[in-house]
Amino acid sequence: MDTNLCPPIFPMMAFNLKYLLSCMVALLALVNPIQKVFVMTTLQAQFDEAKTRFIATKATLTAFIVLIFFLLLGELVFSYVFHVELYAFQITSGIVLFYNGINGLQKGTFIRVDSGVNLKDITAVPIAIPMIAGPATITAAVTFPAHYGHTNTIVSMAVALGVNFLFMYYSRPIGKALNRFNLMGPLVRIFGLIVATIGVQMMLSGIASFWISIR
Repeated sequence: MDTNLCPPIFPMMAFNLKYLLSCMVALLALVNPIQKVFVMTTLQAQFDEAKTRFIATKATLTAFIVLIFFLLLGELVFSYVFHVELYAFQITSGIVLFYNGINGLQKGTFIRVDSGVNLKDITAVPIAIPMIAGPATITAAVTFPAHYGHTNTIVSMAVALGVNFLFMYYSRPIGKALNRFNLMGPLVRIFGLIVATIGVQMMLSGIASFWISIR
């Protein structure tokens, strides 16, 4: 029997360079390392460099653990524990993203920290969740393995978070370079518009999935 005539049982599960690169680009766009420079720059007004780098390190590790959890068990948790369909999560996540994007577009900042707040109060929430492991990336962690495969998704996720970590860790010199050319304010608002647009797209995708499910 010619095995070439038989499609592989799990075509998306093996390591594949084409799927890997495609998945990596998609996750980098969703994680959005440039946006984190703006977030960390906001924090630099209240915390010194050592503390902001601590935030970057701990938040990245926390986000990675959360995303791996959802990648491996997300669909099971949504369907059997909370009895929530993925399209409902997409719609809700889209609304949250849209709100955050509009906030950045109008106010020129993605996060505002109250004075005197403790590092532990912001590292997990809102930096790790939802700034890094947010609605879009959690949705990707749940849905991408079906298309790209678990191996490609995990490797891509590690690379995307690694790049994001470097941008956060070195946000101070990056932010200074952007401010030197008066680019920080305009870029924050541009990325706010992009984030809001991604939120709308997620809502529309969720609504489309819901419509298909009831037809």
